[in-house]
Amino acid sequence: MHPLVDLNVTKDSVAVHWFEQSSFALKDSDRTIIQIDPYFPRERPADRFIYTTPPLNEAQLPTDFVLLTHAHGDHTCPESIRRIWDTSSATRFIGPEESVAQILTETDVAKANVSEIRAGQSVTLTENLTVHAIYAKPPAGDIDADIAPPDVTHLGYVIATDGPTLYFSGDPINTFAAHDKLIAAVAAHQPDIGFLTNHPTEGEFPFYDGCVKMATRIGLKHAVPAHRACFVTRDYDAEEWASQFPTPGPKPLIIPRDSHVLYS
Repeated sequence: MHPLVDLNVTKDSVAVHWFEQSSFALKDSDRTIIQIDPYFPRERPADRFIYTTPPLNEAQLPTDFVLLTHAHGDHTCPESIRRIWDTSSATRFIGPEESVAQILTETDVAKANVSEIRAGQSVTLTENLTVHAIYAKPPAGDIDADIAPPDVTHLGYVIATDGPTLYFSGDPINTFAAHDKLIAAVAAHQPDIGFLTNHPTEGEFPFYDGCVKMATRIGLKHAVPAHRACFVTRDYDAEEWASQFPTPGPKPLIIPRDSHVLYS
């Protein structure tokens, strides 16, 4: 089984396992396991993937809940969803409308186990876990920055536990830090740590400086770089990213690929 299964998590703490890209798993003291954007394709040509072996065999990590941020292939992956469902028919899948539609048409997950969530909505998973959905990209895009509306709904999630509160950004708009409403929607839940998609040059997501501003304006204590160590052409240097953070301010935390931290 995956090491997270037997890992002891004390009350007021949460285990966070980062696989690669934006794929995470959480485990709380009640042993509830949540996966976020599981993306573990088996076919991984070397000219596209940095690692030719996926970081997870889905059958080794029975999962209670799966959260999906948006219906892009590296965030809503029917191949992985099918294998997670084969492992446990009790798993619940939650995501925006396009992800829900994809699950219902491209997998055999039972309709009763799939739920749509929209920005501004919250869902209580267990007594100790509540998920708040927030826009990662505003539906209208950013006219002033010449950024078109996104092709699908893009969400981020704030997850409140009986210990820390965690923020998973999904794929945020490049100008996220300049949008007061987006910042306020996250900051209202007072997350302690954020798992933030960014890139130094690509432009779809915040650049390094935009990521720092995003973390600072939200009021994060710690920031973790996400959306990396997967694709050959979309990787970036996490140490270079971390060097952008001033002191005082949010502290950068780099999780090595396919490993976990206990955060409290």
